[in-house]
Amino acid sequence: MSLLSYISDNRSDLVFLGEQHVELVLISVAISAAIGIGLALLTQPVPRVRDGLMSLTGTLLTVPSFALFALMIPLFGLGSSPTIVALVVYGIFPILRNTVTGIEGVDDAIIDAARGLGMGPARRMRTVVLPLAWPVILNGIRTSTIMLVATAAIAAVVHGPGLGQLIFQGLARIGGKNALEQTLSGVIGVVVVALLLDLLFIAIAKITTLRGLNV
Repeated sequence: MSLLSYISDNRSDLVFLGEQHVELVLISVAISAAIGIGLALLTQPVPRVRDGLMSLTGTLLTVPSFALFALMIPLFGLGSSPTIVALVVYGIFPILRNTVTGIEGVDDAIIDAARGLGMGPARRMRTVVLPLAWPVILNGIRTSTIMLVATAAIAAVVHGPGLGQLIFQGLARIGGKNALEQTLSGVIGVVVVALLLDLLFIAIAKITTLRGLNV
């Protein structure tokens, strides 16, 4: 059976696993964004703490994916829970780093002007700093998303949902009937998901840049 025939005959399963993959990544990215942006804002007045958090989250990226997923099993068992926790661990650093970079990149003259208009720190951050830093922050979220699309495929080792199941099932019986096609269909699915999500963030960037961000 050719690859195209395999994909055609199993398209419903591929679509279902693809939807699982997208949902898994978006949930993980949303949690990572909330934590990463929140930490950047909370530690913004304390550079040493902020730099320490960036070092810590950056170091966590060096932990091999298989090892991190395996470490999650005693704590969260198998399935979606350990998968999401592991993905969040990987997803925080790019968002935290870009949020810090975006905030620091705002012109001091603009902040001084806002201060001169009587804006307090919270209002300046909400109405001036964050909107100006948004393109850089969004790029961090985009980077995190694409990174997690690939990492989520490895979640099959802890019975996580998504296209990784096809890849690992195919590899487990390589040499068997349709094993190669099954593996390749999973890999292609991951690539398609990454492309679609990347296009989504490009569209979000264009919309928020054209209309402005009302925070």
